[in-house]
Amino acid sequence: MKVDGGLSSSLSGVPAAAGRLERLGYDGAWCGEVNSDPFLPLVLAAEHTSRIEIGTSIAVAFARNPMSVAQLGWDLQAYSQGRFVLGLGSQVRPHIERRFGMPWGRPVARMREFVLALRAIWSSWQDGTPLRFEGEYYTHTLMTPAFVPAAHPHGQPKIFVAAVGAAMTRLCGEVTDGIYTHAFTTPRYLREVTVPALLDGLASAGRTRTDLQISYPAFVATGQNDAEIEAAADAMRHRIAFYGSTPAYRAVLDLHGWGDLHTDLHRLSRQGEWAAMGRLIDDEILDAFVVVAPLDTLADRIRDRFGGVVDRLMLSLPADTPAETTQAVLDAVRTPVAATPAEAAHS
Repeated sequence: MKVDGGLSSSLSGVPAAAGRLERLGYDGAWCGEVNSDPFLPLVLAAEHTSRIEIGTSIAVAFARNPMSVAQLGWDLQAYSQGRFVLGLGSQVRPHIERRFGMPWGRPVARMREFVLALRAIWSSWQDGTPLRFEGEYYTHTLMTPAFVPAAHPHGQPKIFVAAVGAAMTRLCGEVTDGIYTHAFTTPRYLREVTVPALLDGLASAGRTRTDLQISYPAFVATGQNDAEIEAAADAMRHRIAFYGSTPAYRAVLDLHGWGDLHTDLHRLSRQGEWAAMGRLIDDEILDAFVVVAPLDTLADRIRDRFGGVVDRLMLSLPADTPAETTQAVLDAVRTPVAATPAEAAHS
């Protein structure tokens, strides 16, 4: 299992943060699209590291178009010397239409076209293949020599796509190099919904489990004493409540028989009752979503939950965790865990 860390959204903080992740032994450094651009920090991350992968986790695909994203991906792949991973997500309809002012419709079909269009554009640049991509949502048929970027020897970037629902997950199995599962995913949902859908997609495309990586952004509540762990757990209750109020993620709660919780959380969110939402997350629900453990047993708990299933884990530890403790946790998380017979049969 590879272990990845997150980058600061502040450009001024990226060089130090990226360098620190590399020195501590992380395998990758991801930058998300929340309140800043997810691509700009990666230029600095590439400049101030030499080993770790860098990537977006995620960039909102439908706020952009394949040609503009292809250009960004090509440039970052060249500058990082082959270490860039393009992570894409669909976001949800209100944000696409009302925040980005872009059209919404059939997100799985649109994402499929987006990924295939990227590959067609990159192939035209890399191999000189005539650009002839014509889809329902995107058309790219013009590429004159003046607009072809400089060649580089690092190949196309890997493409990861974020997915929660079964349909988008199957798509990942069919056409991507990896899937970003949502942090609002329990081990049970991962094994009963995500992995079977992923295997279906892989099989339909004639691919195997080794052709794709599963990346999981773990919810953890840890610390160096009970007070720190309790404070972290309380913060996680509020994060779970926030995601649980979103209709797109209700299926995770439904699997556990907690569908009514979504109804209550959604109602409270519309009323702005954020503090009250967190109080609805009891210990059973907290334990389903969050690894709650002290630093010295955290890695064992993570491996018990995700070993043999997850290929990459995004892990954030408290900022004041000593370097040697962080390194010990990373090394322990990476310790191999045997796959189950069913998983091994599909690998």
